[in-house]
Amino acid sequence: MKKNKSYFASGCFWGTEYHFMKAHGVVSTAAGFMGGRVERPSYQEVRTGETGHLECVEVEYDAEKTTYEELVKLFFETHDFTQTDGQGPDIGTQYLSCLFYVNDEERDTAEKYIRLLEGMGYRVATKLQPASVFWKAEDYHQQYYEHKGAEPYCHVYRKIFRAKGEKEGNIL
Repeated sequence: MKKNKSYFASGCFWGTEYHFMKAHGVVSTAAGFMGGRVERPSYQEVRTGETGHLECVEVEYDAEKTTYEELVKLFFETHDFTQTDGQGPDIGTQYLSCLFYVNDEERDTAEKYIRLLEGMGYRVATKLQPASVFWKAEDYHQQYYEHKGAEPYCHVYRKIFRAKGEKEGNIL
């Protein structure tokens, strides 16, 4: 097994994690924070919007079973990447859409999909930033919806990209 880790911020990390933990080839997920200026931030600190962190999910996946490209598609298909002030009812800088890339290949893939979406007429608000320190959130945030037995209220899957050979759908 060839394990890789990638980082996705698409609003509330509970909903983001919910979709990634169900994806083929994903080994593990963790809810946390990235991109801020405070070391070891707590959820209470991040939710003020004053630390500069975004709620983020660390996704560890088996590169022999899935690809970063497939995860990027899922990222865009499970949140409103056009919203500029948060995600759904969660408003604030800590809920912005961002792809944190760990290498040039991830950055290039993210840029490719942003261009594809813009070519479809979307105004993409998703930011691209190099990955920095990932701070894992408190235990009660991990696999939140799995433990609650519920589904996310602001992350809904909607198909945007079609599979190779698929005749109907939007692109790819």
